[in-house]
Amino acid sequence: MYKLFFKRLFDVLGALIGLVILFPIISLLFILLTLSTKGKPCFMQKRPGKNEEIFTIFKFKTMNDKKDNNGVILPDTERLTFLGKFIRKTSLDEIPQLLNVLKGDMSFIGPRPLLIRYLPYYSSSEKKRHLIRPGITGLAQISGRNLLNWDERLKKDVEYVDNISFSQDLNILFISIKNVLTSKDIVVDPSSVMADLDNLRKLD
Repeated sequence: MYKLFFKRLFDVLGALIGLVILFPIISLLFILLTLSTKGKPCFMQKRPGKNEEIFTIFKFKTMNDKKDNNGVILPDTERLTFLGKFIRKTSLDEIPQLLNVLKGDMSFIGPRPLLIRYLPYYSSSEKKRHLIRPGITGLAQISGRNLLNWDERLKKDVEYVDNISFSQDLNILFISIKNVLTSKDIVVDPSSVMADLDNLRKLD
C-alpha cells in the first residue's frame, strides 16, 4: 500500500512544502547564479527514469561553459566555479529536483537517475533500479555516495527496490539530511574519485 499509493502522496506533499519553505533560498540562488553564469542559472539534462523513460532533470548550475582554444569543453574540475563548489558541498544544487518530484519524474527516495549512456552496461539484476521512480537521495547515497564503487552502488539501488518501505524511506531521509548538514561523504568533483560506468565496463 505504501509503495503503490502513500509514497507518491508523501512525495507530492513534501515537494510542495519544500518549494514553499525554500522559496527564499531558491530565489537568492537563482539571482546569484544568473549573474555568475551569464543568464544560465539552471542545468538541465536528459536522464532515464521509471521504466527507462527519459525525462529532463533540473539542477542549479555549478559549472561554467568554458572551452579550450579548439572549442572543446574543458574538464569538470576546471569549469567548477567558486559558488558552484559551495552549492555542491551543501547539496543546494539538488533543490530544483523538487519540481521533478512534483511532476512525477522522481521521488524523494530512490536510486539516483544516472546517464542515458549507462543503460547498456547494467546487468539484468541492476536493471531493476528502473522499476521505480529515481530519487533525490537513496540507499546508495547514505551508504557512501560517490565513495562507493559502481558494483556496490548499483547493488544498493537494487537492495532498495527489493525492500521499499515507509520506515526505510524515513531512515534514508533523516540520514541524508544529517549527512548534508555535516558534509559527510560529499565529493564536490565526483569525476576525481569515480570513473564513468561505461568506460569502466567497456574494459571488462
